[in-house]
Amino acid sequence: MRLAAVHTYPVKGCHRLDHDGARVEPWGLAGDRRWLVVDEHGVGVTQREAAELVTLRAAPRAGGLVLGAPGRPDLDVPEPATAEPVLVRVFRSRRPVAALPAGPAADDWLGGLLGRPARLVWLRDPTRHLDPGERDHDTGDQVSFADEYPLLLTGTASLDALNGWLAEAGEPPVPMARFRPNLVVEGAPAWAEDGWAGRRLRIGSAVFRAAGPCDRCLVITTDQETGVRGKEPLRTLARHRNIGQKLLFGLHLVPDGPGEVHVGDPVTLLD
Repeated sequence: MRLAAVHTYPVKGCHRLDHDGARVEPWGLAGDRRWLVVDEHGVGVTQREAAELVTLRAAPRAGGLVLGAPGRPDLDVPEPATAEPVLVRVFRSRRPVAALPAGPAADDWLGGLLGRPARLVWLRDPTRHLDPGERDHDTGDQVSFADEYPLLLTGTASLDALNGWLAEAGEPPVPMARFRPNLVVEGAPAWAEDGWAGRRLRIGSAVFRAAGPCDRCLVITTDQETGVRGKEPLRTLARHRNIGQKLLFGLHLVPDGPGEVHVGDPVTLLD
């Protein structure tokens, strides 16, 4: 098995960035989902309710990032290191975390893109937003603005199997981008990652704990280039991958420590 692709999403819900490699930190890949768009109540805005986020390109730079989108001027946003913290929630049901507001210029720019009031915040200090014991494998006290766990891994053979089912149903194939992974592995059999839960694996110089399969939602029906939403592949997952009333595709990972991963690195199960 080898690592086939590496991706980050600097602003939660934004268009992916493709990398040859990345540094692994306790809360995930460096630069991944440290920024969050929130509504007027301080609750995260995701592609579930704002498919327009797929058009948001966020390019990190030292000490900040540059926001871009088709038909809109780029906006440079520095990390608001001296701003007064505000409490935000990744989802309404999650515990609040302290984040730093990026300021009116970023808020106005995002509000114009999304057509709704919005604020941009930065997570200077990754922290816990899931209560201890809420998941089988605890994320620890350092998590980015990720939904549940620091990283998501997917397998190319599993996507091939899913696309085979789609073809049987007369539906077009979907790309891996629909599932918004951080790490893509090739060389493993389809659905092999189901059996990795609770085990450790090494990729490059980093070791991860496999925290269990990922339950998919409406986001995977959204074309990650256009924002157009359909019914697939969620409908096909419901037919073939409904396990314990969850529609499964991919594997959550928690770093065991710092390291680096690069495309081409071997992927090894340790226990």
